[in-house]
Amino acid sequence: MSADAAEAGAAAKAHWADVAAIAICTLAWGTTWYAITLQFGVVDPVISLVYRFGLASALLFVWCRLRGEAIALTRPQHLAALGMGVCNFAMNYALVYWAEERVTSAVVAVVFAAMMFSNLVTFRVAFAQRAPAFAWLAAGLGVVGVGVLSAEELASSHMDARALSGIGLALAAVIAASSGNAYARRGEVAGAGVAAFTAWGMAYGVCGLVLFALVTGKAWAFEPTWEYALSLLHLSINGSVVAFLLYFGLARRRGYGTASYISALTPPVAMLVSSAFEAKTWGLAALGGVALVLVGQVLLLRVKRA
Repeated sequence: MSADAAEAGAAAKAHWADVAAIAICTLAWGTTWYAITLQFGVVDPVISLVYRFGLASALLFVWCRLRGEAIALTRPQHLAALGMGVCNFAMNYALVYWAEERVTSAVVAVVFAAMMFSNLVTFRVAFAQRAPAFAWLAAGLGVVGVGVLSAEELASSHMDARALSGIGLALAAVIAASSGNAYARRGEVAGAGVAAFTAWGMAYGVCGLVLFALVTGKAWAFEPTWEYALSLLHLSINGSVVAFLLYFGLARRRGYGTASYISALTPPVAMLVSSAFEAKTWGLAALGGVALVLVGQVLLLRVKRA
């Protein structure tokens, strides 16, 4: 086999590995929208997040140990993990949980699709990365597609003061998530491994959440039901450990603009879950929205990393 053929074969394998990572992240996070709603009730959302990311962080540290990967980080890597953990795993997710208490998950999904644009802007400012026009076009298709996909939910939502506050919280979550991605990029530049860096980031996020819970007097409780426990395991293992390992790996290979497009791919999966558990029906407009989202993802996969 010639060198060119070997190189082409390796590139094809890498491409399909990226496609698989996108598909798994989409399935994992697409089902977490419904799983999050199963966490509401007895346990405060902040406490549920402590359980979720505390378990996920511990599992990642065990994963590193079993694979013989270095767990220790340098000071610059720790600082980047601290920033990523506080912004992403503490602020972002707390805001998302609070938003879903106030407005339907479909509305939050539409707002969160803006992370594609937010990431492009954040990385332009923080790292002077100039995204190609194709990336902006793909991001636009994703936002429009998610909007069409969730048009019925948006139209039927009662935009009262509580709902508007939920949208505001979701927008704040988008900004926090993009800031967390910028810190993740700094960790990559500093040479931190994906698994150890993510484990430490989650640990720092848990510390921030615990501190917030103590200062605000949150009640420490646990709901001993199968529904709460199984949804917590799904959120911790699939929605946190598996998804973030694949997400940050994809982001390092393809760039954070491409990786963040997963936020546009998750709503169709969320609607399928809603169809199964909440009798949600799909119309032709929704299917058209899915098509726009998929076209946008194909375009992004054709964009070379900045």
